[in-house]
Amino acid sequence: MERPIVYVISDSVGETAELVVKAALSQFSYEGNYKLFRVPYVDNLNILKQTIEQANRNGAIISFTLVDPVFRKYLKKEAAIYGIECIDIMGPMMDAMARVYNQAPRQEPGLVHKLDEDYFKRVEAIEFAVRYDDGRDPRGIGRADIVLIGVSRTSKTPLSQYLAHKKFKVANVPIVPEVNPPSELFKVSPSMCIGLKISPEKLNDIRRERLRALGLGSQASYANMERIQLELHHFEQIVDRIGCDVIDVSNKAVEETANLIINMMNKK
Repeated sequence: MERPIVYVISDSVGETAELVVKAALSQFSYEGNYKLFRVPYVDNLNILKQTIEQANRNGAIISFTLVDPVFRKYLKKEAAIYGIECIDIMGPMMDAMARVYNQAPRQEPGLVHKLDEDYFKRVEAIEFAVRYDDGRDPRGIGRADIVLIGVSRTSKTPLSQYLAHKKFKVANVPIVPEVNPPSELFKVSPSMCIGLKISPEKLNDIRRERLRALGLGSQASYANMERIQLELHHFEQIVDRIGCDVIDVSNKAVEETANLIINMMNKK
């Protein structure tokens, strides 16, 4: 038999139809000896007409993934006139779902790839948050969508991860009196920075609990109120110098703080 020729038509990229065609062809003894013509991003009937004429000349078959019912109807009707085998890969599934779920399809091309794009953006943001967590690499400050600053135990890391799942690239920087903040922190727009404020009493409780969890005595300077006051005063000096917004996280869950940050970013 001569080498098979298949036209793959889509109103999006056409990868789905091509994968199905290749999977079907693998069940026959062609071992890659076939020819595929992908016709992506179909947005008018003229493209369909030209493709049908080419498929007819080449003795090809047509497979397609079209969400527009007008395009689907036209392609099947014209292909039948020419006697061309024309396979609707996605239409029967959409029709069945519409019947069962009693809901009309959105008829918007490329939604799968939009979902994939969202997924990869989320993964990229999560990797970014890990790479630039706790000020480990100041280069992330200039590359971030959001920069969180605060003293230790103000939920910078969980906030960064939560926001990363919302596709924000977040770097966080700890504020410690003995360590000068990275110079990059004062070069970015203040609108990108969010200071995380906390009451001394709440921070003391959190740090004492943290020390107990680590099996350490609660008398360590880390949980000392005088030390905490010093750190918070230093934090206030830094945020005043930057001129950024500040959120009091003393009695807020991570989700609540994250939603406040997202709303602030959206307004900006």
